[in-house]
Amino acid sequence: MPAYDEAALVGSTVTSVPRFVDHIVLVDDASTDDTAAIVGSLGRPVTLVRHGHNRGVGAAIATGVRRASSLGVDLIAVMAADGQMDPSDLRALLDPLFARKADFTKGNRLAWARAREAMPWHRWAGNHVFSSLTRLAIGLDANDSQCGYVALNQRAVAAIDWERLWPGYGYPNDLLSWASLRGLRVEDVPVRPVYGDERSGLRVRHVMATIPFVIARAWLRRRAAT
Repeated sequence: MPAYDEAALVGSTVTSVPRFVDHIVLVDDASTDDTAAIVGSLGRPVTLVRHGHNRGVGAAIATGVRRASSLGVDLIAVMAADGQMDPSDLRALLDPLFARKADFTKGNRLAWARAREAMPWHRWAGNHVFSSLTRLAIGLDANDSQCGYVALNQRAVAAIDWERLWPGYGYPNDLLSWASLRGLRVEDVPVRPVYGDERSGLRVRHVMATIPFVIARAWLRRRAAT
């Protein structure tokens, strides 16, 4: 669970994690608010990892996956600390991994029945555009490329080069790129779009420059590998 300045929502998000989850690893990416203190005051056990400086959401996820893997778990899921991922969808993300039908599952908000109504129009439209570009770049039939709600088995954890994962916004596209290059079995799972009181860190520069750059880099990586 990556977190940066999420004091307002991190408590409710952590306590909403289903009880079948054995370990919660929260990576505080050098928050300037009370995120870490709130996590420490919760009654539920949480492994708290703190970055000394802000490294980005992708880097926080890489740190969290490595720490979770060191605990000897079989499956790892990524949930944001801002409550934007519905905990009730977690079981559906894990089921294909339990059944050994996939190595990597990812949320697909666009496949949810009322996605157009639930998502802000610019997010809905932009997601379709970036998903199309990502599919072309990496050769993988995956939708909702911007969704970071994912789950992995240990084969996927071992196959992905976490040191080279894009550290900031755009990491979901890069993660899909690595999954495709490593030949992982990827499955989309419909999840409910959640938009409420969270404060998005996504900026115009991310949409206009960062994410297109990450997608272009993924395309070049794929060409170099063939």
